[in-house]
Amino acid sequence: MKKFLAIILALAMVLSLGAVAFAAEEEPITLRVGYMANYASLWAVMTGINGGFFEDEGITVELTEFGDGPSEIAAMEGGSIDLAYIGKGAHRLCITGSAIIFAPSSVHTTDKLVCSAESGIETVEDLAGKKIGYSAGSSSETTLDNALKVAGLTRDDVTLNALDPGYIVPAMISGDIDVAVTWNPYTTMCLEQSEGSYEIEFADGSTNMSSWICLPGYAEENHDTLVRFSRALFKAMDYGADPEHADEVAGWCAEQTATDKDINLLQWGDAHWFNIADMVAAMEDGTMKGYYEGVQNDMLAGGNITEEEAHEDVGDWVLFDVMQEALDAVAEPAE
Repeated sequence: MKKFLAIILALAMVLSLGAVAFAAEEEPITLRVGYMANYASLWAVMTGINGGFFEDEGITVELTEFGDGPSEIAAMEGGSIDLAYIGKGAHRLCITGSAIIFAPSSVHTTDKLVCSAESGIETVEDLAGKKIGYSAGSSSETTLDNALKVAGLTRDDVTLNALDPGYIVPAMISGDIDVAVTWNPYTTMCLEQSEGSYEIEFADGSTNMSSWICLPGYAEENHDTLVRFSRALFKAMDYGADPEHADEVAGWCAEQTATDKDINLLQWGDAHWFNIADMVAAMEDGTMKGYYEGVQNDMLAGGNITEEEAHEDVGDWVLFDVMQEALDAVAEPAE
């Protein structure tokens, strides 16, 4: 009898431990994610999907394509997506309270403009009197304003054409504009389809961030979900930021966007792609906070936000606690 009772107790302990372990597992979730059809938007999320990093977290990602950040935020407000990637321009809507950032994606400090063969433009100072196509409310408009600032010009010195991203390429081909201010894949399409077009590069000291966002209300109710997504995302970024994996990641992005892999691979040089070590160091020494302070200062200097809309603490619109919690879970312990 004693031996029988011992066996029963042992079995009960095993079953209890199994129940605890099962309870500790995360419930499977499906997240609806907005993206734009370019490498910068997709490099991390496609790596997360194809590399199994989201699967490891019990997350199924459903992707929906958008033309720009403001459209994504409108879709979140309408309830059709949960999370989204944005470029620099849409950060203005985070500063003004429409959305909130929970993870970084990439950063770069130079911008490019595509010029037509007949434009004769060599530097941003040559933009005076030219017809410029851009997309309002996006990173395209921010780049435009930065270029004009560097050139010492105002909007009155040029002819502006506010166009949806998809219309910029035809406008360039037809000669309706001299300059296209856009992002990939539209930049590459302009260069390929508008004969003789070329890029000029400029730097204005601004910080060009891309990030992951959700609505403030969603963040309040789904902190743990954001951390889970970020853990998977950061592991994917660590894999995708490795130059040895660039070709593979470009292939995944090309498949999603039905574009040529080489076009996606060309976008590798567009930015610095954060890996886990980058983010850990940037969080520890304040660089990450400085990036977002730089974005806000650029928006303020460019007239994209007012003094009243600017925040004394960028932590009001960037969830550094989510970033840190996710990084603590995935970073290698210090030796």
